[in-house]
Amino acid sequence: MDSTRVTEQPTSFERPQPGVDPADARGALPRTPQSPQALPLQPRPDGAPRSAAPGAAGEPARGAGANAPRAGEASPSAGYEHAQPVAAEPGAHRPRPAPEGIPAQPDPGGRSTGPAGAAGASGAVRPPGATGGADRRGTGGPGGQERRSGQPLPSNRPLPMRRDGDRLRFVGAATRRIARGMDLDEIVMGLCRATVPTFSDAILVYLREPLPVGDERPVGPLVLRLRRTDRIPTERDTEIGFMPVPAPEQPAELSVVTNELCEVRPGSALGEVLRGVRPVFTDAPSARAALTELLGEDSELAVPDGQRAVLAPLRGRRRVIGAALFLRRPERPAFENDDLLVAAQLATHSALGIDKAMLYGREAYIADELQRTMLPETLPRPTGVRLASRYLPAAQTARVGGDWYDAIPLPGSRVALVVGDVMGHSMTSAAIMGQLRTTAQTLAGLDLPPQEVLHHLDEQAQRLGTDRMATCLYAVYDPVSHRITIANAGHPPPVLLHLGGRAEVLKVPPGAPIGVGGVDFEAVELDAPAGGTLLLYTDGLVESRLRDVWTGIEQLREKLAATARLTGPDHPPPLEALCDEVLDMLGPGDRDDDIALLAARFDGIAPSDVAYWFLDPEETAPGQARRLARRALARWGLEELTDSVELLVSEVVTNAVRYASRPVTLRLLRTDVLRCEVGDDVPQLPRLRQARATDEGGRGLYLVNRLARRWGATRLSTGKVVWFELHRG
Repeated sequence: MDSTRVTEQPTSFERPQPGVDPADARGALPRTPQSPQALPLQPRPDGAPRSAAPGAAGEPARGAGANAPRAGEASPSAGYEHAQPVAAEPGAHRPRPAPEGIPAQPDPGGRSTGPAGAAGASGAVRPPGATGGADRRGTGGPGGQERRSGQPLPSNRPLPMRRDGDRLRFVGAATRRIARGMDLDEIVMGLCRATVPTFSDAILVYLREPLPVGDERPVGPLVLRLRRTDRIPTERDTEIGFMPVPAPEQPAELSVVTNELCEVRPGSALGEVLRGVRPVFTDAPSARAALTELLGEDSELAVPDGQRAVLAPLRGRRRVIGAALFLRRPERPAFENDDLLVAAQLATHSALGIDKAMLYGREAYIADELQRTMLPETLPRPTGVRLASRYLPAAQTARVGGDWYDAIPLPGSRVALVVGDVMGHSMTSAAIMGQLRTTAQTLAGLDLPPQEVLHHLDEQAQRLGTDRMATCLYAVYDPVSHRITIANAGHPPPVLLHLGGRAEVLKVPPGAPIGVGGVDFEAVELDAPAGGTLLLYTDGLVESRLRDVWTGIEQLREKLAATARLTGPDHPPPLEALCDEVLDMLGPGDRDDDIALLAARFDGIAPSDVAYWFLDPEETAPGQARRLARRALARWGLEELTDSVELLVSEVVTNAVRYASRPVTLRLLRTDVLRCEVGDDVPQLPRLRQARATDEGGRGLYLVNRLARRWGATRLSTGKVVWFELHRG
């Protein structure tokens, strides 16, 4: 036998080990200190060579009779805390690194389930680099032997901590794992994964139903619902599949828990345990009664005798919100008194984490509701234009910002397109955005010019506060004239994609942001060709830490042109797909702000589908309106609508002529429906009312309401427009 062979000492769990860092991130992992470099052989007085390490020839072994030092001699490795380990031989098996988090624990036989265990089941000394415990994948072969080395498999059952340092490191690793959870399920799963199998073989987590949020006071009785269970699996994953582990004679596993819902009665044994807050062993009569009440008398969960079950109440900031039950199998050592302190720490951290998760969930719910109310749920379908939109928050934790978009139908088949951005990303910015959006909708209903809308928005922002500033772009599209009027308040300019694939940045006066005050806004009127696509957006799409706003606008223009080339010059790209392609220009980490995107495809209304007349406010106007409408319907092939249109046009024109002082306008639009619009210079809107039997009038709007598909009246700056629609065929 080679006298210079260096052997590895068995690990002792009863005293501190040299070379173990208490702050090791892997937790309380009991590791064997590496042997120092072999010392030169020195001659002994009796002529026998001296071994460089225990376990060499002529030296008894410790524990197994081969490594124990002689009387009066110190262990060769003592005092070598900083000694360098022996270099591993080439090709030697390296142990897997221990997973971060929960430490492995020893068993009474000197074996360790960690990645650096020492002795096998027979007590033989393993060579350096061999794994002393079962591989995490369970590399056991047939016959209970390790596949590579042929050594007997150690026990897979972790055992309780033997030192206070082990418990402290375990609690630290477990609480870190629990604290990583953001929602309720993550925290409960973190508690289960942290305790099974290191601290217990099985765990049941009960939570209050329903869980209170914050300072809410529960109204009904205390009801506990089984939220999650976890246990050591009965199968282990191996290289060739699954190998069943022999089941113990008296299993303490989770078979079937029949009592998933438990109502805690005041004064009951379970109520007293929960009120006491502290974890308890279930071997006491009162605790045993509480356990029976929690699990149910008919439960098939086998609870071992003795101190192998711990019931720990979960108390949040205000009240008890649940309970956790830790179980150990009969073949495993029972819990110790110090394990109650461990269970208390786990229960406290889990309960406080659940409380915070409920508060965070409530805030996320409020943010979602705020987003749904601040932004339009669906876009309208105005005549002559198709719309698509996108909204992306700056972060998932702040789902609502100050960006918004809107599409508002206007009289005369027009539509107002709005996009804005309130400075900031807080909930205050979102609230201000909601107020400005409501103001814009109100101003649009008055049919004010775009520059006047921005002027009133500027005044509203100043009333909200001195530092309430926002950018906004307001555009009005007329599908009949194929024109668009745009006013800008410090917002990035829109981009127009033509049918042939050319993309251009529209030249719109930039203006000052809303909230500055004392600024005149200017509007420009531009062509809106049929088949073109107008893209309105906020600065989050084109500006970031990696690029300035004008570089981003140029990239957006190139992206639109490249997308249009894919569909050819005669077919515009699909609107929804175009929005997705635009958002794809954002790379990872290239988004620092919210993004609001509104795309409008101009279809327009052909001149042949429009009929427009001026009628003098005279008694002959209703008859003239009936004749003009009859001719237009005959030209369009809609003779089946003649009777209904003549009746309704006559009633609406009669009401307009009665009070108007200027010529009355009559317009018919043929789209997917037939739309009739009558305008006059009287600002008062007509109201639908039930006429009495003695009234000579007041039945015209009643007929319109009964025969028309829909109808309405809109106030204009020069008067009003009354309109109605009829189905075509």
